[in-house]
Amino acid sequence: MRLAVDGMGGDHAPQSIIEGVLLALDDFPTIEIQLYGQQEKMAPYLKEHPRLTVIDCSEVVGGDDDPARAVRRKKDSSMAKILDAVVANEADACLSAGNTGALMAGGLYKVGRIEGVARPALATTLPTVDGQGFLMLDLGANAEAKPEHLQQYAIMGDIYVKKVRAQKAPRVGLLNIGTEDNKGNELTKAAFTLLKETELRFEGNVEARELLNGVADVVVTDGFTGNMVLKSLEGTAGTIFSMLKGALMATTKSKFAAMLVKNDLKSLKDKMDYTEYGGAALFGLQAPVIKAHGSSNAKAIYSAIKQAHMMVEHDVCATIKEAIAKQQQVKEND
Repeated sequence: MRLAVDGMGGDHAPQSIIEGVLLALDDFPTIEIQLYGQQEKMAPYLKEHPRLTVIDCSEVVGGDDDPARAVRRKKDSSMAKILDAVVANEADACLSAGNTGALMAGGLYKVGRIEGVARPALATTLPTVDGQGFLMLDLGANAEAKPEHLQQYAIMGDIYVKKVRAQKAPRVGLLNIGTEDNKGNELTKAAFTLLKETELRFEGNVEARELLNGVADVVVTDGFTGNMVLKSLEGTAGTIFSMLKGALMATTKSKFAAMLVKNDLKSLKDKMDYTEYGGAALFGLQAPVIKAHGSSNAKAIYSAIKQAHMMVEHDVCATIKEAIAKQQQVKEND
């Protein structure tokens, strides 16, 4: 299995990217990694490995680059090259922690959509209190959506959770302002009807406040709402841990209490740690394109590579292609 990795994307590139790549190579003996980036900047962190190939690139797509133009104009950038590798069948999947918009635009422009997929969706696994996590999409690939888009998101999410997370009958929920069937705006009401018509295990509407309690295994929404929820969860979690740390370090007595619950607090933090869950996959493309978090450390890159590995191993894109073709056939027959 061949994976193409952007060595220059992210806040801590190239060091964290390379460290994550080396961890993954040690753990997954069936993968080969092609690492793209500026050789001179990566050299201090590189180690020779029989399944690691380094490809020098003269350009880098920066966080401030225009997403729609970056990959097209910077043809010798590490991000453009990992996408080219997938298109040329030199890699089975690609991964970057760089500019999200540029990677999504490049994925659409170069890798291309699966036939019948109206809108690709950005999806990631978010933590729950029971440690199982849930998949949420769309997280920002499309600011607006139609009811049929949400139906396709649910189909693609269901396939991913079955294949990669090995859940036989994932519970699918529609993010809404209430759990009653008639709640929501025109989009959610129409999407509710379409989801009821599928063979999915559709559990109905779910509220944002119940997401971390594991109310569903797959949660679908439009990209604008999904991105707002994602950023809210990230910000809230960070703030709570910061406030908790401040309270526990405030007095001698609280510091002593902190020592007593240190292991329990670490366990809680690990359960809510995004680095355990990999990156965000752009569902609906011809091959796996994974977007790792911009602030990814080595552990997060390792998890994202693991995610790409499992998507290729379980042929997720081909299964999505079959499911969408089946959906299209049903529509035509109707």
